[in-house]
Amino acid sequence: MVEIPILLLAAGASRRMGQAKQLLPWGKHTLIEHQVQILLKTGLPLMVVLGHLWEQVGPLVEPFPLLVLNHKQWDRGMGSSIAFGLRELEKEFHRAEGALIAQLDQPLITESHYNKLLSSFHKGSQQIIVSRSPSGWEGVPVLFDKHYFKALQSLDGEEGARKIFRQHPRNVVSIESSDVLEDMATPDTYQKFLAEFNRRSRSNAV
Repeated sequence: MVEIPILLLAAGASRRMGQAKQLLPWGKHTLIEHQVQILLKTGLPLMVVLGHLWEQVGPLVEPFPLLVLNHKQWDRGMGSSIAFGLRELEKEFHRAEGALIAQLDQPLITESHYNKLLSSFHKGSQQIIVSRSPSGWEGVPVLFDKHYFKALQSLDGEEGARKIFRQHPRNVVSIESSDVLEDMATPDTYQKFLAEFNRRSRSNAV
């Protein structure tokens, strides 16, 4: 079986939100707990990169079967968190053939979409499998072949993984998503996304 760990990025300070996204109420849980539960349904190893409010967020995820990473330089930006996470991933999973990068602030993405990304992966093909919205936006969640691990580890600051898949357009595979890929960055989008999540929950309960 091909080993593809998941790296959930959840280290930031959520400055535009005005409060820590990790701790936002989401259903019966916090947002970080919800995201962890969704990703664990894939059955893959999960690593969570934390940083801001480590002392409060860490205890929420430690009961789950995952690895918690404390990125002490989280304030350097997302690129720094990706690089840190990939270095730790390579230490822990020596046989990893790829890595699936997910973000905390995309809570309406379902297990089904993550499984579509995974089922499109072919070992050793140097693929970069990106998510594509109906409007044509492409980005995370994204699955990188191990060929790009060193490049991911060289990221720093706010520079995200988009830089890498723009450099290798021929190797990019786009997977259409009916889920909402937009980042939940502001209080308005939080209320909008939470309302949609509650609507889906009620529909599934009927």
